[in-house]
Amino acid sequence: MNMTKKRIIPCLDVKDGRVVKGVKFLGLSDVAQPVELAKLYNDSGADELVFYDITASSDGRKIFTDVLKQVAEHVKIPLTVGGGIGTLDDIENVLSCGADKVSINTGALKNPEFIGEASRKYGSERIVLAVDVKRVDGVFRVFARGGREDSGLGFVEWIRRGESLGAGELVVNSIDADGVKGGFDIPMLEVVCEAVSIPIIASGGAGCIEDFVELFETLPKVSAGLAASIFHFGEVGIPDLKRVLKERNLQ
Repeated sequence: MNMTKKRIIPCLDVKDGRVVKGVKFLGLSDVAQPVELAKLYNDSGADELVFYDITASSDGRKIFTDVLKQVAEHVKIPLTVGGGIGTLDDIENVLSCGADKVSINTGALKNPEFIGEASRKYGSERIVLAVDVKRVDGVFRVFARGGREDSGLGFVEWIRRGESLGAGELVVNSIDADGVKGGFDIPMLEVVCEAVSIPIIASGGAGCIEDFVELFETLPKVSAGLAASIFHFGEVGIPDLKRVLKERNLQ
């Protein structure tokens, strides 16, 4: 495999069994059935799929488990699942439904040692640390609970700690850029590239094919680009994106 191959990862935010998408985490709109969308991405050449249960409440959890099993049955590409994962039982549950990796965020903020416990039990390659970042008075801050609550943690300290505890990958989502389609948050991602050595997945801000090209050419250490609405609404076709990346020697 070409070592420079960059991964393209569509993200499905699932609420009450449907895929939704908002802007800066607010104003959610209904998009599609998760299983249909997952099959479409699998067949159109996506490298991986991320699936977030954004309202991971007890009553939504059963719907989510059913949907997750169906998605896992229909896709061959690696599937990462996140949303409300705070215990080893939660991880066991989603892996048994067919997920390949788990994404932990608020659960890790509440109990950082959870990252270590999870990576020791399941292998660091299956544990993805997701971090939601927002500028507060010009300083990058880590937010919890789906971007609703300032954790008070320093950004660089937290991602370095996550890596040292055993996270195998890092998804960094810029709340400032989320759903705005003005391009990835390059200044924030530069900070990430300097701070850690595990694979970095950039999330938030993709609006066109050129945004992915700029991301990968500007920051060679970023290994994947994650996006939602531009794929869901057909603004960027994955085959078109992959073709351009190949022309630029990024595939």
